[in-house]
Amino acid sequence: MKPRLTRAPALVSAMAMFGVLAILALVAPDFVSTPDLTARYSPPWDSPPFGRDERGIPLVDYAAQGARIVLVPALAAGLLTAAAATLAGLVRCAGWTWLDSALQIAGELLGSLPRLVVILVIALLLPPGWRALLPIALAWAVLAAPGAMDEAAATAGRLGGTRFVEALRAHGFSSPRILLYHVIWLNLRAVLARQAAEVAMQVVFLEIALSYLAVSRNEPSFTHADSTFSWATLLYLGYTAALGEPLWHALFLGLGLVAVVAIFARSTRSAARAR
Repeated sequence: MKPRLTRAPALVSAMAMFGVLAILALVAPDFVSTPDLTARYSPPWDSPPFGRDERGIPLVDYAAQGARIVLVPALAAGLLTAAAATLAGLVRCAGWTWLDSALQIAGELLGSLPRLVVILVIALLLPPGWRALLPIALAWAVLAAPGAMDEAAATAGRLGGTRFVEALRAHGFSSPRILLYHVIWLNLRAVLARQAAEVAMQVVFLEIALSYLAVSRNEPSFTHADSTFSWATLLYLGYTAALGEPLWHALFLGLGLVAVVAIFARSTRSAARAR
């Protein structure tokens, strides 16, 4: 019973952090509020919940729009990585040596590519009307998949591979129960959850980095339309606070949102760890 009790707080934490991000994404407006110069630089206690920027726009608009930008692409990238890792683990247990070898060769080829260079090329090749985080996130997941596949296959190999499956089948278990419950749920779950959570977090940080470069250079972003704002805007406003602008509350909000993502990833890993 002790492992379940220790995993329970992590599961609650992961659900709470995901709930925060989901609520922000659901309430995100299509456009930020009209500037109100009479409320410029308002701190959170004067203009709750998070205060306003130098134009009097509520910072909650930036937080909500940033959550909507990253939530679905990050989840999609994490699920794609987990699906690839699941395939590698099942193939190792199924004993399909030719497919196992093919996956390893494909993984080595993908793993040898420089991720950031490939991502920048994809971002530059996207037509202006297709500027969105989803294709960039899926490309990042494909590039990150080889590492997840290797770990899942190695975990399945330590179980005994086909011998593990045959031993359970000899005890009367059906193939779906063996693969779905004994292999995936009991043994691969920790690997899949950790890899998915890490890739999802990486996608969020990648979006912030790309958007921060665009904001700092006053150029269109690769990840979202010009009518929406990323969390990078909050961090850039925080940077201006170091130059004398009274916008420290923007910096703390941006760092807080980054912390929410990091806590979600860490809690997901702890909640899904092996017994």
